[in-house]
Amino acid sequence: MKRTAVGALWGITLAQAQGYAQNNTIRVGCIGTGGRCRQLMGVLRNLPGAQIAAVCDVWDTHLAEGLKLAPAGAYATKMHDELLARADIDAVLIGAPDHLHVPLTIDACHAGKDIYVEKPLTHRIEEGASVIAAQRETQRVVQVGMQQRSMPHLMEARELVRAGKLGDVFKVHLTWNRNQERAPKVPLGLDPATVEWKRFLGGAPDQPFDEYRFRNWRFFWDFGGGIFTDLMVHFIDVAHWFLEAGHPAMAGSIGTHITMKDIWETPDTVQTLLQYESPNVQIYFEGTFSNARNAAMMEYMGTKATLYCDRGRYEYHPERGNDAPYQELVLGSGPKGADFFDAPNGELLHLQNWLDCIRTRATPNAPVEAGVFAADAAHLANQSLREGAMARWPA
Repeated sequence: MKRTAVGALWGITLAQAQGYAQNNTIRVGCIGTGGRCRQLMGVLRNLPGAQIAAVCDVWDTHLAEGLKLAPAGAYATKMHDELLARADIDAVLIGAPDHLHVPLTIDACHAGKDIYVEKPLTHRIEEGASVIAAQRETQRVVQVGMQQRSMPHLMEARELVRAGKLGDVFKVHLTWNRNQERAPKVPLGLDPATVEWKRFLGGAPDQPFDEYRFRNWRFFWDFGGGIFTDLMVHFIDVAHWFLEAGHPAMAGSIGTHITMKDIWETPDTVQTLLQYESPNVQIYFEGTFSNARNAAMMEYMGTKATLYCDRGRYEYHPERGNDAPYQELVLGSGPKGADFFDAPNGELLHLQNWLDCIRTRATPNAPVEAGVFAADAAHLANQSLREGAMARWPA
């Protein structure tokens, strides 16, 4: 009865409310067709039962690039509300900048669309309650782009943790270290007339058009949150999932500019220590763009064993006195800690889970609550960084 009432309120058809058994093709509109969104579109368009039916971006260049991945006749617009108003769109894939994730997700929920939204779900802690409320009120399927939750080796690794094979996990070490040249601040020659700048700003403070900020928004506070929201969110979410943890109680962070001083607002080298109360665990994260030691990995330290994980493997290392055998599961080839492996294809598995849940109305692997909790940890870490003091979860 509640779903029927919500459906009537937002113009959702009965067939949509019950799933897509009557229509095997899920027609998807893609909003914010930059590089990451187009990576996902390249996977989505090859999945059976899905069709990219519309694209939307505030920049002419990205709009044109997005159209190349859509079939002939796909609808194109710079106005997301026009896309959401279309009755022939069943679901949306949101790849816009971070500060637009929550407004776009809420609008899509109220338009009766199911949603795949890239991480981090929120741009501020205060946004979490509103996006959870919108999903629950409208009963839309919302999958957050934390694809590790759909990777089979990490599902198996989680079972080791949940079965007590590590003993009491009291400390977790997360890294995302890269050694790569960052985007220098040079003239880009971007024509402001090709950008709907006010739409890009959304709820961010009004400011003149800036081509560098527009193209490197992740590293400016108005639009992104630097390494913590861009990279840490992936693995802090896995830690939450493995340990059944929520938000941290406190965070202590430091950050410096090694190569990007006076170019980025957010530091290019960061560390944070997060203290959780339930369960009682310390989680330490480090990230940089100037050294690739440890690369992208997780280590779960327990009283019985340590569990190493990355996006292509896990390794179970027993502690002295634990007669359990060493074990591992390696799915992807390449160096340990790589950003991406040839297997598993997390994007494919995560998108397929989303499509399956659209049809069945089941809860997806990375639901909205998980997206909020993971982003909360990054926001608390950034609060400590910016204030130069320990940050505590608001009472």
